[in-house]
Amino acid sequence: MKNDRIKYSLIIGLIGAVFFISFLGGVHLFDWDEINFAEISREMMLTQEFTRVYVDFQPFWEKPPLFFWLQSSAMSIFGVGEFAARFPNAICGVLTLIILFNIGKTLYNTRFGLIWAGVYFGSVLPHLYFKSGIIDPWFNLFIFCGLYYFILFHWKKNGYDGVDLAKSKWNYLFWGGFVIGLGILTKGQVAYLIAGLTMFVYWVYQRFRFYTNVPEFLFFTFAATLVTLSWYGIETWKNGPWFIEEFNKYQYRLFSTPDAGHRGFPGYHFVVLLFGCFPAAIFTIRSFFKISAEESKAQKDFAMWMKMLFWVVLILFTIVKSKIVHYSSMCYFPLTYLATLSIFYILKKKIVFNNWIKLGLVVTGGVYILVVIALPIVGNNIDILKPLFNDPFAVANMDAEVNWTGFEAFPGIFLLGVLLVSFYFIRKNKSLQGLTTLFGGTAFFIHLVLFTSINKIEHYSQRAAIDFFKSKIGEDCYVKPYGYKSYGHLFYTQKPPVTNEKSYVWDWLTSDDADKPVYIITKIHREAQFVKENPSFERLGDKNGFVFFKNPN
Repeated sequence: MKNDRIKYSLIIGLIGAVFFISFLGGVHLFDWDEINFAEISREMMLTQEFTRVYVDFQPFWEKPPLFFWLQSSAMSIFGVGEFAARFPNAICGVLTLIILFNIGKTLYNTRFGLIWAGVYFGSVLPHLYFKSGIIDPWFNLFIFCGLYYFILFHWKKNGYDGVDLAKSKWNYLFWGGFVIGLGILTKGQVAYLIAGLTMFVYWVYQRFRFYTNVPEFLFFTFAATLVTLSWYGIETWKNGPWFIEEFNKYQYRLFSTPDAGHRGFPGYHFVVLLFGCFPAAIFTIRSFFKISAEESKAQKDFAMWMKMLFWVVLILFTIVKSKIVHYSSMCYFPLTYLATLSIFYILKKKIVFNNWIKLGLVVTGGVYILVVIALPIVGNNIDILKPLFNDPFAVANMDAEVNWTGFEAFPGIFLLGVLLVSFYFIRKNKSLQGLTTLFGGTAFFIHLVLFTSINKIEHYSQRAAIDFFKSKIGEDCYVKPYGYKSYGHLFYTQKPPVTNEKSYVWDWLTSDDADKPVYIITKIHREAQFVKENPSFERLGDKNGFVFFKNPN
């Protein structure tokens, strides 16, 4: 049994490493989040300041430092760049798959563990996030593991059968709180909020029966606090409470007001999960209906915890004013578990792979197939899209010179083949082969799209700006965006530490007093306003919706 765990963990880890590490540096980091976080880590390396987070060499209170410690460590090994910025999440992906396998094996058996790892690996957004440079993969893993340890504590205390628990309840409780603390240190108190809300909903489900008591919950909270003090405590002792106070204010604003450009409709996250978690989401839907299967008390209880976690996260971030794709990414853990539950019982013939499941896969998968096949067709006839947009910047983006060969449609054709082969196997009562084809094929599909199209899509969205920023590397100058938010000018000019505090003052920067050349980048619909305010600046040119200026110095 132990040898099985080691053998399969190594195999899963190797497969994960091959997929998650490949192509990490194949495309520029994307504004805002990826470049923002990478810039924080780059500045952390330059300043050697590891307790206070900075961006543009000014305090940045929106995020705690744990992820940036990981990112800056990768940069110190691999150098500053896209690969290093995304490398921590590739490692997170490998660990996540191994952890899911081992939890699944503990709860059921080796097959269940392999299915869960495979379902997570072969679903679009869960897979894709491990190839990004954003915080959420580590944040979500810490919350999930912290909650899992808490569930083990609950089972140990209350005598649940169906799982071997060799350690004391206090051991599980401590590590649960400790790992939640790591989540807080990664992205903030929302880690504790998600775990606490899930525990509260479970308490309501238990008809207000105290499955844990106040001293135990305080011990859990103490363990979480112990970790966070490694930052909160040191930062407050070193620099006073101002930074921590601003950080907490930002966490409140995050829930109460929408970020600019991050509004969305109430069902936003439902749509994101349905289509973004193809193909797992369709099997998840089936899990909410009755399954005729005998399960241990622990197995039934874990499924209930996962359903509660899923709805807590989904409802919480539906209420939150800002609508960003990765806000609901914590749902990937319960969503893939519940999908695994359905698949496990499909393979045991307790659930029928019916036409509704097939239809769901065709609809959600069909969107990817149609979009990917259409990419080169639309790319070679981009002018037909221009009348559909009122935004002059978006229209100008379409002027980018991108060479679409037609091969970019191949991943869509490949995914169509994956669906057809999967359905063929299932119709022949070879469900294991069919489902392996479905999830394994989706993982390959993701990489085919990355290799063939992501660079070309980036040409439209930001490449002109990034190229301009990179052209200023090593030049003693100031580079600033006007009228829009970006971190690209910091990371891609490799901005050195600030030596003149006046450079933060816009009026000084655009005046004749500026002590260096000043380059301004704006968007085409902001150009007239900038020229009106700064008539002395020389227009250097424009490209794909971005306009470039230089002061007369």
